[in-house]
Amino acid sequence: MYTLSKNIRLSAFIFMAVGAVLFAVDYMNMPKNVEDVAAMEAAHGDGHGGGHDTAQAATADHGAGHEAVASHGEDHGGGHVMSKEEHLEHTLGEYQNKPWSALYVAAFFFFMISLGCLAFYAIQYAAQAGWSPLLLRVMEGITAYLPWGSVIMFLLLAAGMFHLNHMFHWNDPSLIEEGNEHYDKIIAGKSGYLNATWFLVRAAIFLVGWNLYRYFALKFSKNQDEGTDNKWHKKSFKAAAAFLVFFIYTESVMSWDWIMSLDPHWFSTLFGWYVFAGMMVCAITVIALIAMILKGAGYLENVNDSHIHDLAKFMFGFSIFWTYLWFSQFMLIWYSNIPEEVTYFIQRIEDYNLPFFGMIVMNFIFPLLILMNSDFKRVNWFVVMAGIVILLGHYVDIFNMVMPATVGKSWSFGFVEIGALMFFFGLFVLVVFTALTKRPLEPKRNPLIEESKHFHY
Repeated sequence: MYTLSKNIRLSAFIFMAVGAVLFAVDYMNMPKNVEDVAAMEAAHGDGHGGGHDTAQAATADHGAGHEAVASHGEDHGGGHVMSKEEHLEHTLGEYQNKPWSALYVAAFFFFMISLGCLAFYAIQYAAQAGWSPLLLRVMEGITAYLPWGSVIMFLLLAAGMFHLNHMFHWNDPSLIEEGNEHYDKIIAGKSGYLNATWFLVRAAIFLVGWNLYRYFALKFSKNQDEGTDNKWHKKSFKAAAAFLVFFIYTESVMSWDWIMSLDPHWFSTLFGWYVFAGMMVCAITVIALIAMILKGAGYLENVNDSHIHDLAKFMFGFSIFWTYLWFSQFMLIWYSNIPEEVTYFIQRIEDYNLPFFGMIVMNFIFPLLILMNSDFKRVNWFVVMAGIVILLGHYVDIFNMVMPATVGKSWSFGFVEIGALMFFFGLFVLVVFTALTKRPLEPKRNPLIEESKHFHY
């Protein structure tokens, strides 16, 4: 295991280094002032800049609400069309948000994988599942990224609250100051909840709670391996049941705070479940991929096709669940055609057409075609292929949730996004495979381990 982990960790370091370089190169080329933006738009002619001019002229076509979202509050329902100077300032703000947004998307993506895996781990103990004990060490290894991801996410959230970026538009004091020309009645009405102090306090409570469960879960697991009875397994059951109650509430609030509040005029009652479904399918996919890597390298000898088949069934099931939630959310809002709600999807369909519809293919159609057949779920390379597409598709899903609210029409997928994704991928792999070397990959005294070893159907 050490040799495999050493080679993988070396590759992870390379990914991190290359990612950091790509990010830095693109960051240095970002426009630093309005003159740079004007020169960039002049160089693009009617391309990028023309798109903005067209959007400004078309305010009346899409309603004041759409332009308000697209301009992050610069139009609060008056149908105001930005002047050239306002447009340049606004576009500069979008470009300044771009590297922060790229970091945020990649950081949240890998953080949610580790958090989803922790929830799936707790489900195994709470359900007293007999098929999965052979995979518990893989899950524990993936959750090793949670403390790292928690610190990174909190720092990124704090950066927004201390005005190092303008991703969280509601944090602008002028929006809640009555009499100010930028006063926003809707955001001011939410200021009792959406304010920097309570935002960070809630984030700290969530992160501490999730990491505390992980700490005690691993402690009980280690004690069970060294114990002479099932006392610690029973404690694991109780801790898992309590954590799941805490998790299902805090995950919803986290998704409202960290993702939905980027569009402070918009809300969806399904949003917490929607993020949860994406989180779980990504976590289970990573469990399957790492299990197959270890099995292929000669470890996890007792893991068989039935275990992979079950993981693939969960991948398929949560992909369908995610699609159900996506369609329910989209269809109800689109059909009702309420301006304050439908502008969320109008912006994404008009300005993010390819990633918006592309993720439907990657997250629903592709898994449906590949994983519907029961026999395909037992073929490792089919599961690997489906898993890679699912993970990329849900990265694009997070991209679609964050970028329209923070960078608007100034989006692209370039070195800064690729660099951030590579860096956090490398860090995730480094942490996870380091953790996997710390303990035996097969639990010693789990009371359900024999059932897991003989799991066939």
